[in-house]
Amino acid sequence: MKSKSSIPIVLLVYVVTLVLAAGSPAHAQSFGVIHNFAGTDGSGPLSGLAINSKELYGTASGGGQYGGGVAFKSTLTGTLTVLHSFGNGTDGSSPEGSLIIGKGGYLYGTTFSGGTANSGTVFKLSSKGVETVLYNFAGGADGANPIAGLAIDKNENLYGTTSSGGAFNEGTVFEVSSTGVHTVLYSFGTGANDGSDPVAGVTFDTAGNLYGTTATGGAYGNGSVFELSPSSPAWTETILYSFEMQDDGGTPYAGLIFDHAGNLYGAATDGGAGGSNGGGTVFELTPSGDNWNFQVLYGLTGWGISGTFRDLLYDAHNDTIYATTHCDGSNDAGTVYELVRSGETWSYTQLYTFTGGTDGLYSFSNLVIDTNGNLYGTTNQGGANQLGVIFKVTP
Repeated sequence: MKSKSSIPIVLLVYVVTLVLAAGSPAHAQSFGVIHNFAGTDGSGPLSGLAINSKELYGTASGGGQYGGGVAFKSTLTGTLTVLHSFGNGTDGSSPEGSLIIGKGGYLYGTTFSGGTANSGTVFKLSSKGVETVLYNFAGGADGANPIAGLAIDKNENLYGTTSSGGAFNEGTVFEVSSTGVHTVLYSFGTGANDGSDPVAGVTFDTAGNLYGTTATGGAYGNGSVFELSPSSPAWTETILYSFEMQDDGGTPYAGLIFDHAGNLYGAATDGGAGGSNGGGTVFELTPSGDNWNFQVLYGLTGWGISGTFRDLLYDAHNDTIYATTHCDGSNDAGTVYELVRSGETWSYTQLYTFTGGTDGLYSFSNLVIDTNGNLYGTTNQGGANQLGVIFKVTP
């Protein structure tokens, strides 16, 4: 397994409302590798992709001109262009989170390391690949080592998490303005029930509150779901759920998404099936007055930390969740799967099982969807060069 410094999470939330073909597929009609990473164009992607109508955007944690990873764009058929190679001075290194697309086609993201203090950066890229470092983490009270990508508001202010640093060295939630002004909104580790190690990003509700997960901490030490509400002088945290590492799962590396009714969905990467032998869970939190009701939608197979690492993709039109797993499946190499809601129940379908060979190995990816219903993601290893792939699944 990867060390904490290589655990991918994404913050970028894809809540997509698209008109797709009616009905839910029983099996994937096709799977294809559209790009094999070769080293000079990146290696070992630890996140998924962002998509517009014609192109995919993403990061690879290694490779590139200086060995510090790359930010890239790709056509939907896999023609890849490196926009920026990291590791040249203090521009940042090892981008582990997804990119987010802002106004004017600008791309925003984070690097886990590099920068002036080697504690990570928040960066901005023009459509031509010109990089601007908006903030260098100092590694102290301001936070250190962001793993996830970012959320963005209408004023181009950016919101994210650091996996360490902060007032108690348990991670932070931060804001970086469009001009690079950094503010710590919350430092984790304030008490016995507080979360810690937020490797996932955050997502907004319509009222401006932020929601996310922590991989550890909470009442039982197995992670938590939290809400941050804006207040002065600091934001107020509410723990919505603490994982017990039983049927509910534990160690949620993935972040959260909303559906059209205001329910939250997420994934625990470990536990379920009565304890630590499960492969994680997919769960729902439903608002009920001042409380949130928790339920498991599906328990994944696998062993230990084998489940879903990245944010789920929710397709509102078909009431379907799409995601990948790390090393679930018959080959212990990962899967692509869907959950389709029918009334009060959700049905699980495995759309593709990776073999661990030229088709890819170990997907830490979120999925994105195009207007034809094709799904795109990445694997960290495998492929023709064993450096990871970009794949396409057509349900």
